[in-house]
Amino acid sequence: MPRPKKLRFVSGYPTISAFVPLGMPQTGEIFLSMEGFEAIRLSDFERLDQETAAKIMEVSRQTYGRILGEARSIVSEALVTGKALRIEGGTYEVRGTRRRRRRRGGRGLY
Repeated sequence: MPRPKKLRFVSGYPTISAFVPLGMPQTGEIFLSMEGFEAIRLSDFERLDQETAAKIMEVSRQTYGRILGEARSIVSEALVTGKALRIEGGTYEVRGTRRRRRRRGGRGLY
């Protein structure tokens, strides 16, 4: 049985959830996860190095590199083949929405 995935932190939801090619027939649909979108945003839009971006997403640098590589592959496939690109799904939590629960006995937060 595989280990459950650790949550990756993203700064928020994208303003646009899909990109569709114009002027040519759509050849299908491909999905980009929220953590993939966040990795592309941090590296390519914000121009952060992988070490800094990995700390922001609270993952290792190696995991960040793998997420970024997969995301870039998905985006390039959508561009080259004319597929619609949808941004949804993944194993993530939006930063700042973490809920803290009290332990039994009121001894503090965990």
